[in-house]
Amino acid sequence: MSSASSSVRRIAATVLAAGAVVSAAALPAAAHDGDRHHQQRPRVEISRVQADSPGREDRSNRSLNAEWVEITNTTRNPINLRGWTLRDNDGNRYRFDNIRIGSRATIRIHTGNGRDTRTDLFQDRRDYVWDNRSDTATLRDDRGRTVDTETWGRRR
Repeated sequence: MSSASSSVRRIAATVLAAGAVVSAAALPAAAHDGDRHHQQRPRVEISRVQADSPGREDRSNRSLNAEWVEITNTTRNPINLRGWTLRDNDGNRYRFDNIRIGSRATIRIHTGNGRDTRTDLFQDRRDYVWDNRSDTATLRDDRGRTVDTETWGRRR
């Protein structure tokens, strides 16, 4: 009887141990499922938008360049934005050339004409892009995946 009882104990211990392993493996997966819809902070994000150019909107280059979008690299490494795009709701698109944004750096994309620098890029447009009352700026990577969006005003 003692050999049968020790066999039962070993089998029970094996079943309990196997159950513990399966439970331990399933717990992180179940915990992760709850985070499935929780977005991580983007590596590159739209950090600020000035859609309404201060002062009189007279389509002057000065006024156009006072309308801008800032993009920030939140990582410790520089990122090349070649092929990335910035769009508005009307389909206006700015495509980044071989632009590297430094670690934890911010660049400002102006609407008007100017000379590109490490901190300021220019779309070279002669008309406003961003709707003052309501619009969405969408940043997409070189594969067309949405990286970040910023919406203001009422939704269309």
